[in-house]
Amino acid sequence: MSMIRLLLAEDQSMVREALAALLGLEPDIEVVAQVARGDEVLDAAREHCVDVALLDIEMPGRTGIEAAAELHRELPGVRIVVVTTFGRPGYLRRAMEAGADAFLVKDAPASQLAAAVRKVLAGERVIDPALAAAALADGASPLTDRERDVLRAAADGSTNAEIAGALHLSQGTVRNYLSTAIQKMAARNRAEAVRIAREKGWL
Repeated sequence: MSMIRLLLAEDQSMVREALAALLGLEPDIEVVAQVARGDEVLDAAREHCVDVALLDIEMPGRTGIEAAAELHRELPGVRIVVVTTFGRPGYLRRAMEAGADAFLVKDAPASQLAAAVRKVLAGERVIDPALAAAALADGASPLTDRERDVLRAAADGSTNAEIAGALHLSQGTVRNYLSTAIQKMAARNRAEAVRIAREKGWL
C-alpha cells in the first residue's frame, strides 16, 4: 500500500493536532508536515514532497484560498482540499477558482475527510453538497477585485485616506469603489457592506 503524504495547514494548534491524530489513524495516510500559516504552505509542500494539502481558509500570512492558488500554480501535481468552519458559498466558488479539488466544512467526520483525500488523489472533485447548492443559488460575487480590495481594507475602520495610501489609489477613487460596493451589497454603509460580503464569503 502506497502512503498518501499529507500537509496540514491550520492556525489553531488544537484543531490541527486533532486532525493530524485522526488522519494519522488511517492506514494509507501519513501527515508529513504541519504549518500554522498560509505563507508557509508552499515551502512545506515542496520540502516534504506532499501528495495532498489540507488547507484551512482563515490563516495568518495568507488565506487558505490564496495558498491554494499559489500551490496550484507552483506545484500543480499537489491535490488541494480546503476545509472551513464557515460554510459560506462565496468561499466555495473562490476556492474552486483557485484550484482546490475538494471543499468541506470542518464538522465533517474524519472518515469523510479521509475519503475526500483519497478521492482527490484519484482525480475526483469532492464538494459539500449543501454548500454547492447554496453557491449556485447565491451566484458569483458582484464585486470586482478592486472593490473587494477596498472593502477589505475598510473592514478595520480605516479612513478613505488610509485606504488610498495602502492601495496606492486616490481618495476619490477609493470613495467611488466604496460607493459602488455599498450599492451592490444593498447596504446602508460600508460597515454593513463589509458584513454582508463576509457572510457570503465574497471578501
